[in-house]
Amino acid sequence: MNESRPDGKMVLAVDLGTTSAKVLAVDAGSLTGSGRAVIKARAERGYPLLSPQPGWAEQDPDRIAEAAAEAVREAVMAAGCGADGVLAVAFSTAMHSLIVTDEGGRALTRVLTWADLRAAGHARALRGSEEAADLPSRTGVPLHAMTPLAKLLWLRENRPDLFASAGRFIGIKEYVLERWFGRPVPMDESTAGGSGLYNLHGRTWDGKAAGIAGIGKDRLPEVGAPTHVLRGLLPDAAASLGLRPDVPVVLGAADGPLANLGGGALEPGVAALTIGTSGAVRVAVRRPAADPHGRLFCYPLAEGWWVAGGAVNSGGVVFRWMRDKLAPDLSGDGDGYARLVELAMEAPPGAGGLLFLPHLSGERAPHWDERARGVFLGLSLDHDRRHMLRAGLEGIVLHLRSVADALAGLAGGLREIRVSGGFARAAALRQLIADILGLPVVRTDSEDASAVGAARLALHALGLLPDLAAASASAVTDRCEPDPERAAVYDRLHGMFKRLYDRVSDSFADLDAFRSGG
Repeated sequence: MNESRPDGKMVLAVDLGTTSAKVLAVDAGSLTGSGRAVIKARAERGYPLLSPQPGWAEQDPDRIAEAAAEAVREAVMAAGCGADGVLAVAFSTAMHSLIVTDEGGRALTRVLTWADLRAAGHARALRGSEEAADLPSRTGVPLHAMTPLAKLLWLRENRPDLFASAGRFIGIKEYVLERWFGRPVPMDESTAGGSGLYNLHGRTWDGKAAGIAGIGKDRLPEVGAPTHVLRGLLPDAAASLGLRPDVPVVLGAADGPLANLGGGALEPGVAALTIGTSGAVRVAVRRPAADPHGRLFCYPLAEGWWVAGGAVNSGGVVFRWMRDKLAPDLSGDGDGYARLVELAMEAPPGAGGLLFLPHLSGERAPHWDERARGVFLGLSLDHDRRHMLRAGLEGIVLHLRSVADALAGLAGGLREIRVSGGFARAAALRQLIADILGLPVVRTDSEDASAVGAARLALHALGLLPDLAAASASAVTDRCEPDPERAAVYDRLHGMFKRLYDRVSDSFADLDAFRSGG
């Protein structure tokens, strides 16, 4: 499908994230080469994460839809391109969301987000079930409470009337798009790939997984390619968004796989490492690469491309906890994070013999243990908050190394790390990542890698960007090489870090029972 030439026109990349809807107006012409994506305007609207009970993490789907519409309208105005200057709209979305709707698309629940752990018991039961033993290799997704599969099991047991009467089970992107188009829309393969219900090899809903969940495939959306183009916005929606009713809207993909595309990490051996609220390490592969050990995921990206990797809970949220609990004097400071890093770096590598497991809110890859918690080991009278802060930062990255090592074994060796996300803004932290992973760390030109990836995918869908790999390289702003002496220290510490988790993991279940009054 070929649209008019992109020169002078904008691609709107709508990124539905954990805490906000962000829209970038990207110059379409800048996306057709291998240079930097030129962002003409950026708009963002936040929304709260609701936790009515411990372990629950919900959001209001209508508030997210409103936030996305407001951000689109603002981005069009800020870019000054008008409706006729928008070549296409494309989506990036946070994964693993679940909304129960009636037949008409009205939401019957809030959004159950990826961070919602109410289905932890059901996920543990799945992990111990012979019937579900082959699901990770079939679906490419480890068995965990984050998945819609586990959430459906919770709903079936705890909300049986709602479960029985529900019309469909969809995600947040489908909900937003149905407000725009007034009809059911497909779920892209990439987002479906994170559900635990999609067959990675057959490229359709997995009958066995759906059967375990207790639903028929007819209550799930159709599955479409990430390059699938929707047309025919409702007139009222188009007017509200500031768009033409016939503007092409590309389904897009999940934010993790799109970060590889936007960050230029499609080459063999080049991994994308993102640390925002959570974190992930991912590589692009040319065929499905489900982990037989169930440690890592594999999701579709676009035709002929998949992304394998592992996501962790222990990212920027741990960084923020350290600031608030260990350095509250910096919490009200606009440069609080920069000063926190400076304070931590006053302690030596290895934090004077202090190790930290950063699993403050359970963990995903490679352990997939919702009950995991944080641990300081080696704390002594010689330590102060500088050592604790350094151990905390090191713990975040040491855990990501565990994911990177597992990924290297699955998809081949790694030779370079491309970083994005707020954590990587500080040069000292990029150097820390290089030293701990023992690999060169490259910072690309955009912290909005997922949104830039969505914009590139839109041009690919319109036939204006035939080769995704050739045009996915982002301009490099700096490069950190690992320091050999520090890398040797961290090699030793990583062995201790892994053994520490193995030795205390059984205690997490005991502590969880204690906290629950069991």
